[in-house]
Parts: sequence; C-alpha cells; structure tokens
Amino acid sequence: MEGSRGFAETLALAVVHLASSWLGMTQASLVGITHPVWPSLGVALAGLYLLGRSRWPAVFLASLGVHLLSGSATPGMALTLAAGHTLEAVLGVWLLRRLGFSAGQARLQDVGVLACSATVGSLVGLPSGVLSLASRNMLSWEAVGGLAWRGWAESLLGMLGAGVALMLLARRKPETLWREGLALMGLLLGVCLWSFSVGLRGSSLVFAQVLVLFPLGVWAALRFGSPGAALSLVLLVAVSMGSTLVASGVFVPGESALSAGLPGLKLFLALATGAGLLCRAVCREQGAARIQLEALTTAVRNVREGVVICEKRPGEGPRIVFLNPFFQEMSGWTQEELAGRSPWEFCDPVSSRDVQQRVEDTLREKGEFRGEVMLMHKDGSRLFSQMHLARIAGGGGGGDVSYVVGTHHDLTVQRQLQEKLVSAGRIAAVGTLAAGVGHEINNPLAYLLLNLEGVARSLRQGPEHLAEARTRLDSVREGAERIRVIVRDLKVFSRQEGEEREMLDVNAVVVPAMRMAAHAVRARARLVEDFGSPPPVLGCEARLGQVLLNLLINALQAIPEGNPERHEVRVRTGGDGFGRALVEVSDTGCGMSPSVLARIFEPFFTTKPSDEGTGLGLAICQQIVQSHGGELRVRSEPGKGSVFTLVLPAAAQTSATPSEPEPAGALAESTPRRRILIIDDEPRLAQSMRMLIEPSHDVVITTRGAEALAWVSAGQRFDLVLCDLQMPGTTGMDVYSHLRAHAPELLERLVFISGGAYTQAMRDFVRTVRNRVLEKPVRPNELLATIDEALATSSAA
Repeated sequence: MEGSRGFAETLALAVVHLASSWLGMTQASLVGITHPVWPSLGVALAGLYLLGRSRWPAVFLASLGVHLLSGSATPGMALTLAAGHTLEAVLGVWLLRRLGFSAGQARLQDVGVLACSATVGSLVGLPSGVLSLASRNMLSWEAVGGLAWRGWAESLLGMLGAGVALMLLARRKPETLWREGLALMGLLLGVCLWSFSVGLRGSSLVFAQVLVLFPLGVWAALRFGSPGAALSLVLLVAVSMGSTLVASGVFVPGESALSAGLPGLKLFLALATGAGLLCRAVCREQGAARIQLEALTTAVRNVREGVVICEKRPGEGPRIVFLNPFFQEMSGWTQEELAGRSPWEFCDPVSSRDVQQRVEDTLREKGEFRGEVMLMHKDGSRLFSQMHLARIAGGGGGGDVSYVVGTHHDLTVQRQLQEKLVSAGRIAAVGTLAAGVGHEINNPLAYLLLNLEGVARSLRQGPEHLAEARTRLDSVREGAERIRVIVRDLKVFSRQEGEEREMLDVNAVVVPAMRMAAHAVRARARLVEDFGSPPPVLGCEARLGQVLLNLLINALQAIPEGNPERHEVRVRTGGDGFGRALVEVSDTGCGMSPSVLARIFEPFFTTKPSDEGTGLGLAICQQIVQSHGGELRVRSEPGKGSVFTLVLPAAAQTSATPSEPEPAGALAESTPRRRILIIDDEPRLAQSMRMLIEPSHDVVITTRGAEALAWVSAGQRFDLVLCDLQMPGTTGMDVYSHLRAHAPELLERLVFISGGAYTQAMRDFVRTVRNRVLEKPVRPNELLATIDEALATSSAA
C-alpha cells in the first residue's frame, strides 16, 4: 500500500512539474534561455517539502524531459541543467527541515529560514544556467551575466512565491476574512493591469505606478499572513508574465533601457512583501509573548508556593523586587515592606549565615540552588521552607542586571508533625526500656537508703563510730551520682529541643545509649564495647542518642531469650577511612531475608508483633541521620545476625585559641564574702544550696520570683543571683527582663538553674542569652566553681 502511494505521489509531482516547466519553456519571451519562468522551482520546492525528499527523481526526470523535448539543450547539457534544478530544490528542502521551518510560517524564525533557504537553494542551480548560456556562441559574456541575474531573480521568486503558496494551500485552512481578501485581490489585480498596460511601456511612470504595489503587498502580509503575501506575489508576477507573453507589457525587453532594471524591481517587490510578512510575524510573536507573560504572571500570583524575585546589580547584594501573594500570606510581610531590602533580612539570623555562603557559591557555579532554609515570620515565629533558587543572567556584558527567582514551599506543618513523630519514637524507645531503667535506679537507690540508715545508726552510737558513718556517706554519694547519671541520660533522650547542633564526641554519645539499654540487653546477650577514635561531629546529642538507642533495641529484639552466653551485641566506633565518624551496632540474632531488608526503612513496615513495634523506629532513625548529612546502612543474612552502620561527616576543625594560664595560687586566694540571692520554687533545694554556700557568702533565699523582683526594685543589693528558670508565676525569663530594665549590672552575674522541662519560648530564650545555665541535679563542686567564676568576673570588670 505504501509503495503504490509513493509511486502515485512521485508520478503526480513529475506531471505537475513537467507541465509548469513546459509552459515556461514554450511561452516565455526569452524562449530557450534556462529557467526563464520560475513556477517550476516553486513546484519542486513545495512538492519535496510536502511529500519528502525521497521524491527527488520526479523533479529530475521532469526537468530532464522538458529540456530534451523543447530542444533547448544538448543531452549532456540537459543532464547538467536537470541536476542543478533538482539540487536547488533538494538543498532548499534540506535547509528548511534542518533549521526547523514550519509550513504555517507564523513565527519570525520561519520567515527568516524560508528566505535563507530560497536564496541559498537558487544560487546552487545558478552555475548550470550560466554554463548553458555561455555555450551559446551568439551571446556575449555581458549578456550572459545579465540573463544569469534575471534567471536567479526568477528562481528566487519561484521559491518565495509559488513554493510558499502551494505549501499554504495544501493546509486547506479556510480564510475567515474572505470579503477583505476579495477586495485586496481586486485592487492588486487592477493596479497590476494599470501598471503593465501597453500605453505606459517604456515610460518612467512605470516605476512610480509599480511602487503602488508595495502597500498592497504589506497589507496582504499583515492581514492574511503568509497565504496573503504568497498569493499576492503569485498574482503580481502572473500578470507581468501575461503582459510579456502578448508583447505588450513593461517587461518586454529592448524598447527601453529602463526595462533592464525591471526584473530587479520585481525582486524588490518580493522583498517588500517579505518585509510585510516579517512585520506580521513580529506582531504575532509579540502578541504571543504578551499572552504568555500574562499567563505566567497569573500563575505566579495564584500558585500556592511562595515566589520571591530579587534584582542583583554588579557589586551589590540581591534586592527584593517582587513577592507573590502566597509568600506575603506565608511570611506576614507585604511587598511594600520588603521591596528593595535584602532577602536575608527575613531569614533566621543563626542559620542564614551558613546558608547564604552556600547559596552564593552554588548559584555562581550551577545557576540554581535547592535546600532548606529557616525564615522569620513578621510576628517573630520561625518558618521552615524548601527553597529553590535560579539565577537569570543579564543578556550582555558584565554591567547587566541579573535576577534571582526563588520559590518557597512551606514545610512548617510538616516539620512540626515530624518533630511529634520523632518525639513519639523517642518516648516509645524509652518506654521499651522502662523496666530496665527502673531496675538501674532501684539498685543504687536501695543501697543509698540502706547506707543512710547505717549513717544514722552510727551517729547514734557515738563519736567512736564517725569513721564508719563517713564510709557509709561515701557510698551514699556514689549511689546518688549513679542516679544522677541515669536521670541525665533520661533527660537527653526525652529532651524536647529542636535541631540545635554542637560539637560532639561520638563515644560520649554512645555511652548513655548503652547505659540505658544495658539491663535489657544483658538478659539476652553480652553487650560489648569496641571503642576507637572517631573524629568529632557536629550534631544534636538527643537525636543521635535516639538513633543509637533504637539500633540497640532492634538488636536485642532480634535475639531470642534464654541463652545470653551464645549471643552478643557489639558496638564499635571509629573512622571509615574517608575521614568520617563510624558507629557499628551488630548482633548475632535471627537476621533478615532480602525481601525484608529491601523494605527495612519504610515507615510502618515491621515484622514484629504489634506490642513490640510500630515500624517507625528505623524510618525515624534514617530521617535523623540524613538530616545530619550522614548515612545509615544495613547488611544482614538470615540466621547470621545484622549489622547497622551509622556514618557521619566529621565536623570542621577550628583552631582553638589557647587560654591564658591561671596564675599560681589564684584559686587559693580567699574570696571576700558576697551577698547571693537564690530564687527557686523548691524550698528544700533552696535550703540545701544555702547550707552549701553560706560558709563562704551571705545567702538570701525566696521561693517566689515576684518577691525577689520587689527586693531588687526596693534597692536591695546583691552580688550574684541564682535563679530557677522554670517557676510558676514569675519565671526566670521575667527575672531577666526585670534586671535588664532596673539592674543591668546584675545581668552578667545571673546564673540559671534548670530541670530541663523547657517550653519553646524558653528554648529560644536559652539559645539567645549569654548567661550560664546549670542542669539539675547540680554537683556541689560545679555550683561552687560557677559562683566563684561569676564573682571573679564581676570583680575584674
């Protein structure tokens, strides 16, 4: 079917091309001259473009046949002319395809491509025409040059006129402005007949009248586009040909020297029509660009993503020029409030310093940036945003303005849900070990109580038993210290702070997790420490501790009960050979199959009973590790246990400034007595601190913050204030604000004591103030050293 269709198309093209060539060769006034009539080239160009270049034999055979049948050339010359004629059309079509031409010619690009292809294609066939003319001894070289010029002009007109007209007519798109089209064609026909009438032949008025055709060609191009321009050109040259055939038109050579320039004038008419076509294409592209711009503007204004556009001039930082309505709604800032300001002004000042440098470096290298950033809402709250920045460079030299377009996806609600999920996972992990933790507290608590009872008995028995009482008190201190460490570990894992990062010793993070899990693990396996020397990392102690605790719980749950001597849980730390810190938790439990291993980090996927897990533990662990820039890997085989490997990037090493050595005997110098105010809502704790401090200083205590502020307002003088951070009524934050307003000299000598149960406001407060915060339970020597340091600082000041 395809073969018969191809043959039919080739045959039809050959017949049409032969007819148009035969008409030109037999009816033109310059009979016998190569390519005196242009439509055959237009037929060839349009036919090969619409049907494909594979139909080129039709053009070659038709061109060869017309030259042989007309007797205008020898067989050898006919082959040369046919080859040149075919090459013109084939090269023109190849250029059209190569340069992305569209037959609709609605784009400015299409008009330019068409003109370029027609010009180059018609020049290719020119040598064969010149060779044919030169072979005729009756013509001088000067005559050959003139006729070659006319031949090229006619060939170009053939491609631009008949070729384009045939392409457009083949689309079969109805013209809606048919009345206006008929009027235009009537005017154009009338002017042509008037201009080419016999009475004006040889007159200089011919050129003036032909110029009337210019506005008509532009009108056809602007109103009707490519079809109008092409058809008006076809009509123009058809009339000129008709007048030439009857030897009465202005293009009949020989009677006037003016006629020698008329082919060039026809080409100029074609160029004028092409200029109109260019104007239409420009107008259409401008209209399309305006519509596209309006559509994009509407999309940017209505999209449910924050959009910020900044202008960046050479040597200056970026300045905001546009905020879309959603970003204004998201951040609370208006366009007028932020216009002309730096975008970093509404970013979190703590996190933006690091992000800003990374953004500038990435934009400079790659032109775009993706990452999370913390923004500041107008009311002071924080917003988590997934930011994508793209740089749009200026179009010229280094002095051009460039723009940075940023889109912000609000992650605040998502991060809050993640925080709740992480907290739930942390509580679940601690809850799993609750019995073991209780056991670890009960043991030291039991011998603490027994030894206290022994101390009381020894004291009742008289002075001779004081040494025994002192020994028992040492045991009491040891038991209390063990309980303090366990409570501290619990506080680390239950801490509600966000992702505040600090320099961490990996081994120091691992130890609390092992202490928490030790009792539960030892019921099933040996717990083995294999500590190396990992580099320090920058991270959140509570989050990384939660990861390690979850990995230890998974390890113990993979080991069956009843045979702890045969099983082992090993925790190994060190480096991975690439400068990163490594923690490896391995067990000798049941292991995992490949199908389970492939889904191990999926949320809610679990192989445990419902009372042992929800399937969120490892998913949360992976999220925490990735937020620290690390990796969590696993390898396992059924029956051979599992190995979880945590890899974290090493923290950037900063050179520490060596501190001045303490002068000898400085700490031994007697400190003058000072007046210290203790504010704590727990009376027994306040009294205990008073008993510890009173041998060296005068101490005033109160359990109400309001009473302490009243004393300060009344003018009472204190050298140091120890204040509980979280109290009912007047909190430590209230005390700080009051001292800043009424006794600013005391701010540097205000020390907070906290049990760690912070609200979000208190977490923000602790992060911003410079004052020391002691965690309860406070060791006596740590409390006394802090008091001495604060008083020494105030004396030096």
